[in-house]
Amino acid sequence: MSATLALLGLLLSPPATINIRGVALTPHYEREASGLLFDRMVDEVADLQATDLSVVVVWSQADVRATRIQPHPKETQDEEVVRRIIRRARGRGLRVTLFPILWIEQRGEGEWRGTLNPSDPAAWWASYGAFILHFAEMAQQERAAIFSVGSELASIEHHERQWRALIGQVRARFSGQLLYSANWDHYAPVKFWDDLDYIGLTAYYRLTDEAEGLPSVAALTTRWLEIKAQLLAFQGEIGRPLLFTEVGYPSLKGAAYSPWDYTGSRPIDLEAQRRCLAAFNAAWIDEPKLAGAFFWNWWGPGGPEDGGYTPKGKPGEAEVRRFIKRAPPGSPPG
Repeated sequence: MSATLALLGLLLSPPATINIRGVALTPHYEREASGLLFDRMVDEVADLQATDLSVVVVWSQADVRATRIQPHPKETQDEEVVRRIIRRARGRGLRVTLFPILWIEQRGEGEWRGTLNPSDPAAWWASYGAFILHFAEMAQQERAAIFSVGSELASIEHHERQWRALIGQVRARFSGQLLYSANWDHYAPVKFWDDLDYIGLTAYYRLTDEAEGLPSVAALTTRWLEIKAQLLAFQGEIGRPLLFTEVGYPSLKGAAYSPWDYTGSRPIDLEAQRRCLAAFNAAWIDEPKLAGAFFWNWWGPGGPEDGGYTPKGKPGEAEVRRFIKRAPPGSPPG
């Protein structure tokens, strides 16, 4: 069976480098929502003329030392809803990436999924493997194009043997392409890129040293170009296409200084989000070595009163549309 799936993967999966102009959808934030709400969200992404949709699914563990990973009663979306989202997306012509992430329920200061320290590593890997293989089988059943084997697990990335074994198990079940999503500041230590089809990377880079103020697009672009040079050099060494799995900026003051921080009481600043997205476009929109990007994320009400990541109904939406259409700066976003 494994050999057959591998052959199907070569025949049916997207080419090694494809033009991914995507958006991430995070249905776990709407645990009690009806399927109709997600139908509308998928339609909105399709109406942007995006090519791809990343569907994020969540299981959890109690804390960074825990070894048991399982669905969470509040954070894990009903799987029939997830399947409905995937089918709706495919029906609208969107390729689908199924993107499992691990949620840590109780976190001390500085703790998150990037600082895992399981009390029994073997037990943790057995549980994590069950989590990933469960969704790999769903990805195969629902004909997803790409599947992620993990996201931002920096403290576990040195377990190379376990990662390679898990990737092999996923390939035996899933005929599409595979990625791992490294944190923006911890991609070089990953030693198993050669077993994957993409270098997946979140893009929450600090673009300014000033926590206050509103940097110009030109200044933010200069910083992105410095980062770009480093990433393309790394991508050339590894020999895999580069894919940004999360490009996002909260609509808050200081978005360029700490784009990973969506908490706190900072005032809403829609222009800060727009400028950050414009700078990303200026650096990457026509880069042929970039396989693509998923904008984080299409969730929440959007509009001028929303300080979250979604660009919906904000000036930043025009920049997302521009990237999707590969339109040069200054052109109408459509």
